[in-house]
Amino acid sequence: MPKMKTRKAAAKRFRSTGTGKVVVRKSKMKHLLEHESSNTKRNRKGVSLVSKADEKNVKKMLPYL
Repeated sequence: MPKMKTRKAAAKRFRSTGTGKVVVRKSKMKHLLEHESSNTKRNRKGVSLVSKADEKNVKKMLPYL
């Protein structure tokens, strides 16, 4: 049986934690940040967990996650 293919766009956006949860970077932190407050920018730093509803679809796109 051939290897399953990974969706490369998803592989660039998602990664797995040690316990198997899916993590994604928070959005809206690339440019046009001068009008955002410091609190907003600080809260958008880092990563967040993918919701349970979306986690199933992400794991389908990344079979070797």
